[in-house]
Amino acid sequence: MHAIPELEPDAIRAAHLVIDPVFRDAPQHVHDGLSARLGVPVIVKVETINPIRSFKGRGTWVAVRALAADGSIGPDRPVICASAGNFGQGVAYAARALGIPAIVFASRRANRAKVARMRALGAEVLEAGDDFDDARGASETAAANGAGRLLVDGQDPRISTGAATLALEITDAVAAGVLPSPEVASIPVGNGALINGVGSWLRSALSACRVVGVQAEGAAAMTLSWQAGRPIDTPSVATYADGIASRIAIPAAVELMIGRVDEMRIVSDDALRTAQAELTAELGITVEGAAAASWAGLLVGPRPDGPAIVVVTGSNI
Repeated sequence: MHAIPELEPDAIRAAHLVIDPVFRDAPQHVHDGLSARLGVPVIVKVETINPIRSFKGRGTWVAVRALAADGSIGPDRPVICASAGNFGQGVAYAARALGIPAIVFASRRANRAKVARMRALGAEVLEAGDDFDDARGASETAAANGAGRLLVDGQDPRISTGAATLALEITDAVAAGVLPSPEVASIPVGNGALINGVGSWLRSALSACRVVGVQAEGAAAMTLSWQAGRPIDTPSVATYADGIASRIAIPAAVELMIGRVDEMRIVSDDALRTAQAELTAELGITVEGAAAASWAGLLVGPRPDGPAIVVVTGSNI
């Protein structure tokens, strides 16, 4: 496992203390209905009860705050990113709080509600290309031309540092006797930032817990890359779950996955829709397609013998 300072336990614990409180201490509990369905205790971590309705606010707060502190961004130097919607909302929220302009590139086919929300949070949203990776290419070009400082989800380890704090909250509850010790954590995977953060923390705090990543079969670049131990891109992407729809693997994220991820599973869009409907019915909250990957991955098996973590990562539909 490639060790880096930003993903060491002390750094993750320190990050938890500085993240905006609106993103910390998200609800978590053992859910009776899901537990009966799976046959083992299911620990649900709901990351949607915050101003951007997703877990992305944790990592973006850590990264944008650090960039502002070292002078990489400021009132006259914007932060630039590409996003399918949730990451861009997190960047926009943090940038607005710090008085820094944010420029977000999104594809022309991006979720319109997410685009509207990014603009409402103060970001300048520029639409480019037909998918997320086209938008990411446009963001790289803009940064190279001096428009601002580029922040890439999955590449900057501080984003994973922030994401890791949701696992920290779970293991703290385990240590306090509030939650059972999980055997497996099922994690949606788009560009790898979340699973690398969760995997980093669990390797240290609860090494017996298996870390399982889940991707849509129409957007499996990171699964193929993890299996090969090197970045592998796919020529196209085809899934309704826009939050995990990426066809280009980020080399830094692939490298970090080695040793932090125990298994990768691929699920169909039909399985994602079924899982989305079940989570929505059981939890009584809106669950977006990408967030349903966590539950879908457990349902396709093999089923765990002990408690499992399901992270509900977003509710922006």
